[in-house]
Amino acid sequence: MPLPTARSRRRSDPPSARDPLTHALSGLLDVLLPAPCAGCGAGGGPLCRACRHLLATARPGPCAVLPRAHAAAPYDGAVRRLLLAHKERGALRLAGPLGDTLARAVRTALGPQEERAPLLLVPVPSARAAVRARGHDPTLRLALAAARALRREGLDARAAALLGHTRPVADQSGLSAADRHRNLHGALTVRPGAHRRAAGRRTVVVDDLVTTGASLVEAARALSAVGLRPGAAATVAAAGRPGPVPGPRPGDR
Repeated sequence: MPLPTARSRRRSDPPSARDPLTHALSGLLDVLLPAPCAGCGAGGGPLCRACRHLLATARPGPCAVLPRAHAAAPYDGAVRRLLLAHKERGALRLAGPLGDTLARAVRTALGPQEERAPLLLVPVPSARAAVRARGHDPTLRLALAAARALRREGLDARAAALLGHTRPVADQSGLSAADRHRNLHGALTVRPGAHRRAAGRRTVVVDDLVTTGASLVEAARALSAVGLRPGAAATVAAAGRPGPVPGPRPGDR
């Protein structure tokens, strides 16, 4: 019997509808046929002890794209490979550890006073075509995982897909920073019912990765246009952000 994947789920299912079955079967498969770590290629995958430690000890810091925007780690080495495995190869079991890392970036972006307010994490939406091709929305999944991590720490946090696309956008790969901002400007809108879901909560825009900041800027613009100005932004990683050594390389033991 083939292992269910995110792509095999019905599109009408909510993002986590079949996760318990998928995770249980994935765990059984890992015991029978251990996979290498998605971050470094060592045994003990999909996330070895060294790469798990790398995520757990990442030190979030500012990234100069928006006021109060923080990234947890540089987009390099094992962190880059883990994000790509989760996003492009459907390694759904990485969502938990990556979500924990995103949660720490949320906390540092807000600071110790504002993090105690009720929070609403708003993911930058993936394009519909990308969601269909991948079989899941990776940023929404990370936002949900980060909200769970914050709740475990005693904070009142939720995640909601408040944003959607108003028009198709070009592939950002290969575009300059200015072209990326032009490509995305005006491309996002707030879904109906957003004010009800955000009532009394501090909104925080979240994403897996920031490069030029075009996606975060557009998300903040769309929310601000309807009076839901975000208090901060947070990502798992940032391209070019100074940080610690990126961790184990493929094949390191």
